[in-house]
Amino acid sequence: MHTLLLTKRELKTIFSELEQQLGGTVTYNHKEYVLHVDNEKAYGEVIGVIVNKNIHFLQYALTFAEDTHIVHKTPHVDPIYFLYCAEGQMSHSFSENGKKRSLNQFQTGIFASDPTRDTALFFRKDTKVNLTCITVNTQTSEKDESATSILQEQLVATFMPGPDKQTFAYTGSYNLKIAEQIRYLESIRQKGLVRHLLIRGIVHMILALEIQQHTEDVRNAQLKPGSLTRDEMEQINELTEFIQNYPEVQYSLKYLSDKSTLSPAKLQEGFKLLHNRTVSDFIRNVRVETAENLIKTTDLNISEIVYTVGLTSRSYFSKIFKQKYNCSPKYYQDHQNSLAETA
Repeated sequence: MHTLLLTKRELKTIFSELEQQLGGTVTYNHKEYVLHVDNEKAYGEVIGVIVNKNIHFLQYALTFAEDTHIVHKTPHVDPIYFLYCAEGQMSHSFSENGKKRSLNQFQTGIFASDPTRDTALFFRKDTKVNLTCITVNTQTSEKDESATSILQEQLVATFMPGPDKQTFAYTGSYNLKIAEQIRYLESIRQKGLVRHLLIRGIVHMILALEIQQHTEDVRNAQLKPGSLTRDEMEQINELTEFIQNYPEVQYSLKYLSDKSTLSPAKLQEGFKLLHNRTVSDFIRNVRVETAENLIKTTDLNISEIVYTVGLTSRSYFSKIFKQKYNCSPKYYQDHQNSLAETA
């Protein structure tokens, strides 16, 4: 068993300790740290972002060569850890030898304890894991923006253990919406301030979704979680990406059911869970968004774009485009051209 010991809350120190104990190279750019590792201990990277004075974000995308504990010792800040496992499987425990609570793919976890307890993350060897960890400091004299202060107060009231308890541990049901936010985060190509603001917005969204998941699980405590298994949710995830990549395909429930082996009812349930849309609504929305991007980035005329995104009726396309963007596609295209001419 290999143990990595993190003794400070500050990201700069965390990455210095990771680099010393794990190897690799740390880079820094505008409140974001990245540790690249490719050695006999591990392969992959760790990303850290300073969201504000009291919240930071870590993403472990690593494969370890041996069973590994990452132990966080933060005796003076009483943090709340919001975990989400986007890939693979890992475990959390209070102290290195404490009871392990597993987090499977697409599963959330929220953990807090009194200052005497460490937080330990356990990774099995040769298992690729993509884990996000949002840490909220609950003991601070530093005042941040008022919205964050209110959020901290609510988090402490909800998740910090009371005087008669030493720990709070919650392992949630599966959640694909957070996985979608992580994909957005990983697709960001902007640099500098713009990148930081985009990441900050996504981290806040992930935090909100984790809290929402906990609220819904508590409300449905007497009921079984959703009827979809993890494998079925992964199939919904794969179908989502396929539709986004190939909007021109003439989809039907039967086609998608045959492609995924999921029943039409399972498909509808999965798309409602992930996108809050029916399958047909999701396909239509993907086509409209793809068309909008083609109007901005290509010289195709409207009829060509309609065909490219898998539609056959220009009038129907104009109707759904206007419903989403509040203007006709022709008006939108003409004004794109006007902007290009004056640029």
